[in-house]
Amino acid sequence: MINSLENNQLLDAEKCKIALADGTVVTGTAIGYRGETGGELCFNTSMSGYQEIFTDPSYHGQIMMMTYPHIGNYGTMDIDMEASRPMVSGVVVRAFSQRFSNQHADQSLDAFMKEHKLVGISEIDTRRLVLHIRSKGVMNAVISSIDLDDDSLVAKAKAWPSMEGFELASRVTVEEAYDFAQGEGPRVAVFDYGVKQNILRSFKSKGCTVRVFPAATELEEVLSWNPDGIFFSNGPGDPRAMPDSIETVKAAMQTDIPLFGICLGHQLLSLAAGLEVYKMRVGHRGANHPVQNLSTRHVEVSTQNHGFAVAKESLKDDIAELTHINLNDDTLEGIRFKACTAFSVQYHPEASPGPHDSHYLFDEFMNDILEVRGVKTTVDLAAEMMYAGR
Repeated sequence: MINSLENNQLLDAEKCKIALADGTVVTGTAIGYRGETGGELCFNTSMSGYQEIFTDPSYHGQIMMMTYPHIGNYGTMDIDMEASRPMVSGVVVRAFSQRFSNQHADQSLDAFMKEHKLVGISEIDTRRLVLHIRSKGVMNAVISSIDLDDDSLVAKAKAWPSMEGFELASRVTVEEAYDFAQGEGPRVAVFDYGVKQNILRSFKSKGCTVRVFPAATELEEVLSWNPDGIFFSNGPGDPRAMPDSIETVKAAMQTDIPLFGICLGHQLLSLAAGLEVYKMRVGHRGANHPVQNLSTRHVEVSTQNHGFAVAKESLKDDIAELTHINLNDDTLEGIRFKACTAFSVQYHPEASPGPHDSHYLFDEFMNDILEVRGVKTTVDLAAEMMYAGR
């Protein structure tokens, strides 16, 4: 058993426990909503941006353990929401701040968690628990402040559904298509598998007209909107459990419309092209992962959030070109396809939270659209007007 505090230190606080499927049980203090929750236990190494992480739809169904020890000190703000509600199923932290120091904050993290019924546990030796996960691999866990029986909690963790083979995009996608932005630039259709708001804002910043479509939308409906580019978004779950979406992406690759995919969208494009995807032992989650652009040789510090990856050994020269690799473990991070105008990356160029080193990829998509469709961004149009006025 891994305990972060002696039992007498927990007497004045409400006890809570987290139990892992391998039998590990850790005692801590309840934070946020009092109750019970479960999911795949993973960890994120970001030093800030906890609200963006907790509301990222790609984390749906996962318990998030933050490696940075002090969480909650700047509260929460509506502007930092990546979805309308938290998407993680639970939160694990070392030191939880009940008070916050931020003049722009709307409320404390504790109040935010209670409002959205988000269960959490603090006073946990997260360093030791992260090492345990890195050693054994990610596994399911249960957090509870209502059931403190070790055997009961371990049994619940073992019975929790595995992320492998689990389709989750249908749980976080929109119910109906909607217009996010109206601009004078390219028309971008977004397949929403759990799209982050900052991805949509990134397209809007380029002057794009953006329409978001539910994940199960037929390609014919999207094409009837006459898009200049199609984007396949991030999202949760196992892409191999999405055969209908793979067929839709495969059909899109037969058109002459430029395509761009991030995270889950990257994996769907790869599967549609005949590449292989596998479940990672631990996964990449954080805002400090080094990725190398093989064309420029530049190293980008990137935001990452994925538990599945495209198998680099399945890449064939006639299908796609390797464009980006992870310098920590040499895994595939980006490819450009050869039979169509399409590229994709495993990591998150929109950041939120994290560095903006890779935001140029949105410009690369705009350049593809300009080359194939002849549609310019508002930045290009403004530059032309400026030079014309000289």
